[in-house]
Amino acid sequence: MGQRRDIWRTTRALPPPSFGEMTQPRETERGSASVEQAGLLALIALLLLAAIAAVAAGGKVDAGHGLAGAIAKKLSCAPRLPDACRHHPLVPAYGWPLARLARALAPVPEAEPGPSGLPLIPVDFRRCRRESCAVAAGPHLTASRRRTTAFTELLDRRRSDGWVELTYWLYRPGLGWQRIIRHAGQAQIAAAANVRVLLQDDPVLVPLETLPGRNHYEFPADERPPWQWQVPGRYPGWSS
Repeated sequence: MGQRRDIWRTTRALPPPSFGEMTQPRETERGSASVEQAGLLALIALLLLAAIAAVAAGGKVDAGHGLAGAIAKKLSCAPRLPDACRHHPLVPAYGWPLARLARALAPVPEAEPGPSGLPLIPVDFRRCRRESCAVAAGPHLTASRRRTTAFTELLDRRRSDGWVELTYWLYRPGLGWQRIIRHAGQAQIAAAANVRVLLQDDPVLVPLETLPGRNHYEFPADERPPWQWQVPGRYPGWSS
């Protein structure tokens, strides 16, 4: 039970296209967007001026609390994606139809024995890198109350070949990465039209195309993600 497994395994739910596997080019790195940062600072300054004006005019304390809440929300949303404060991250990454498809085809999290023999479920590598925080305590939670997570990658070939490829990358500490691939055509996309895309759904779905700093996370050599430097960003400068 103590031996380490291969760095990643592949599970194909549907057969691959006959024309062969596509390869992804290495993306170009860019710096952070200073225009957006300047806009955020201007917004904060305006909100602070409004707060001072309200206090000077004898405004109520409740109004100040509401304004403070609005400022806090803007600050928490600012480092993330455009529109991320209103929608699930899948939506700005893929658009509504494919976001619903990604949720509909998401694999059911399964526990697998880790190097120590404990049952491990897929977790968010940004918050959990040890077996102890990935031990299964139910179908969707670890013993440390962390939610199951899958990172997504999408290849849209509808215009040329009529299908979409969705890849789900699952990380278990000590076991490395597992890849699950789904293919879908227009019929499956239409069938997912009524699927809800909610932040509280399990597993948590995180699109790699818009994951900030995804290519710069450090891993041990035997757990390095096969997707690093292979997934083009949807917001260059924000997600590289």
